[in-house]
Amino acid sequence: MSQEVTLPQFHRWLLLYADRIIEQEAQLTELDTAIGDADHGINMRRGMEKVRERLESPENHCEDIRTLLRAVAMTLISAVGGAAGPLYGTFFLRAATVPEGGQSVDLAGLTRMFRYGLDGLQQRGKAHLNDKTMIDAIQPAVEAMEAAVASNQSLAVALASARQAAKLGMKHTMHISANKGRASYLGPRSIGYQDPGATSAYYLFETAAETLGTDSVPQRAIAASVAEKGR
Repeated sequence: MSQEVTLPQFHRWLLLYADRIIEQEAQLTELDTAIGDADHGINMRRGMEKVRERLESPENHCEDIRTLLRAVAMTLISAVGGAAGPLYGTFFLRAATVPEGGQSVDLAGLTRMFRYGLDGLQQRGKAHLNDKTMIDAIQPAVEAMEAAVASNQSLAVALASARQAAKLGMKHTMHISANKGRASYLGPRSIGYQDPGATSAYYLFETAAETLGTDSVPQRAIAASVAEKGR
């Protein structure tokens, strides 16, 4: 598609994501208390507050999208404790390595950014779909975007489809046993609880749809795109 996402839009997206994480700190902490170390909300809030400070500082102006993503990555790696910092840092750092990423990027380039980020996550964390991790939200979302690119959908439809796929993936974690992280120690007892990492990952796509695309997308178009991926 000819539609493009600009550097200011990326900036707004990441600021909105920071706001969403800060707003949802209590929820993320509650989810992590049930099956983890009870620190995901606290750590993510701390990291995204640092990201907000970085993005709002006139002294740290980013000239292009790749530079912006690298700045976010290094901030998260240095500011977020536990596993979340290195994992989210890796996601953004790998996303910044795509050939695209000047002042704007089209849907195909944006999709490649998310795919590179997902591949980096899986290489670092060794997690796969149905391991009850952030991958369960991110992978379906990326695949939904790739399907949208393949079928020549608009940017808005692609991002709305990604949000819906991420939401379904997040909710799916309630029905599976954890195979990675602290929650894996619980085995089958982790079933019935939503994964906190998948939840914070869902917010990444939720806010992307709100800022990089639009919310005025026909629901039939979204459903059709998601259905193609079997979700």
